[in-house]
Amino acid sequence: MKTIKDRLLSGDKRALARAITIVESGGKEAADLVKDLFQYAGRAHLIGITGSPGVGKSTLVDALVSEIRKEGKKVAVLAIDPSSPFTGGAILGDRIRMQDHTMDENVYIRSMANRGHTGGVSLGTYDAIRMLEAFGFEIIIIETVGVGQSELAIAKTADTTILVLMPGSGDDIQAIKSGIMEIGDIFVVNKGDLPGANKSATEIIASLELTHNPSGWHPPVLVAISESGEGVERIWEAAKKHKMFLEESNQLSQRRKNKVQSELSEMVAEIARQNLAESLERSQEIRDALADVVAGKLDPHTAADGILRNIFNHQVEA
Repeated sequence: MKTIKDRLLSGDKRALARAITIVESGGKEAADLVKDLFQYAGRAHLIGITGSPGVGKSTLVDALVSEIRKEGKKVAVLAIDPSSPFTGGAILGDRIRMQDHTMDENVYIRSMANRGHTGGVSLGTYDAIRMLEAFGFEIIIIETVGVGQSELAIAKTADTTILVLMPGSGDDIQAIKSGIMEIGDIFVVNKGDLPGANKSATEIIASLELTHNPSGWHPPVLVAISESGEGVERIWEAAKKHKMFLEESNQLSQRRKNKVQSELSEMVAEIARQNLAESLERSQEIRDALADVVAGKLDPHTAADGILRNIFNHQVEA
């Protein structure tokens, strides 16, 4: 009987769906599957698409998939939902908007929960990407939940990050001026048929001109109407140019190194959280430290240092 790995590598989409479910759930089975398929990872162009709710991200993704398919490339979409992959909401909208692609064997659309991660990307997302790469998808689009100062994980996950805004979205423009502009490799003013589209694009350009970009890449600001597909071709061309720029300037490997570093940091933190939860159940010393903090007998920093030494059995230097 064929394993999930063998079935996935042979092009079985049901095996792919099962593999993503396994890595999303985590645990030993997920770790073993990633080990088996890790050698096939790292081959796709990862495109992150983020922006505030209501800017039309899902419609833009749908139009972008159509544009990519014109070149015959295999494309997958991971739509990250802020709550659960079974609650509907944004996911239902994604599925409805992208239903034209459901019969295309070279397109795969999957919804995933962010499992409370404020960055919009859970640990399972990293491994889901590896499953899609092993399957042979050349382009993987990650559509993530709304953008904010603390929600920058998509920029560490993707090779190319597209920040989507809409005309007259003053809060978005203000957010860009506050520092979020650093995450965008391409800026898209969607719903370009609404009043103020060109004005919004001009404001973004003006903000970008005041920002020093050490990478040497100058993010384009594009106006699009994703409902009709107008301007989407330029977005795809910009994404390809950005990927080429990263390769030619030897920055792609650094971006992927940063992605691994971010993933490992989250993984270690998750292990620490799990160990703490387990230790609270079995360690009287840790329960006593918690009670002392609540009673005001011990400060949190001293307690945390003691808990870490208890869990990992070694001194953690500050």
